[in-house]
Amino acid sequence: MKANNIDLQNIENQILFEDNHLLIINKLPSEIVQGDKTGDVCLIDTVKQYIKKTYNKSGEVFVGLVHRIDRPVSGALVFAKTSKALSRLTVMVKDRNFSKHYLALVKNKPPKDADTLQHYLCKNEQQNKSYVCNPDRKGAKLAELNYRILGKSDSFYLLEIELVTGRHHQIRAQLAAIGCPIHGDLKYGYNRSKSDASISLHAYKIAFEHPVKKEPLCVFALPPDIMPWNAFSNLIPNGKK
Repeated sequence: MKANNIDLQNIENQILFEDNHLLIINKLPSEIVQGDKTGDVCLIDTVKQYIKKTYNKSGEVFVGLVHRIDRPVSGALVFAKTSKALSRLTVMVKDRNFSKHYLALVKNKPPKDADTLQHYLCKNEQQNKSYVCNPDRKGAKLAELNYRILGKSDSFYLLEIELVTGRHHQIRAQLAAIGCPIHGDLKYGYNRSKSDASISLHAYKIAFEHPVKKEPLCVFALPPDIMPWNAFSNLIPNGKK
């Protein structure tokens, strides 16, 4: 229970938006979203505990996961607090009416300052990894994203990425395919991992229509306050004028 209590305190500081229907948090690097074989405390259980405690709920608390973020990745993550919100948001994600923008740090400069990347990806279940493959290969799925360079430091380039599709490890696989593996992403070709096993990929902006209020909702999440992100603090969009 001690670990859970610590997570509850953290979750309050991570909340970006909350109302009766939604809870959006800024996921920390290496936090796990759903339970797996590691047995580590997962965010969906922590969110349930937070809601139960904060609103004095009795019985089982409903929390629905709208989309996923890989464990090594940080950033904005949306939970639904009602089944109505979850079902409507699930349709938005499927119909691509759910905008997701990421920031990534890479050592190598991309071939162009801005471009659209299109690859076909195949997932290897045993390796939990996606590979660029021929479009006629069984299981191949089209992956598309837009990127642009926001700036550079002595060691890294800061990229802004807009997802068009939502494939498994899409950003990681596509950037690796153009010779730009993400900082710390050993699985996709970076030369070394980070001490906390995270990678420098962050979901910094999500935008969609509120599933109940039908109003535009845009939420920004700042990257972790650590190096090398700190080197780009003046270049990172935050929604403020």
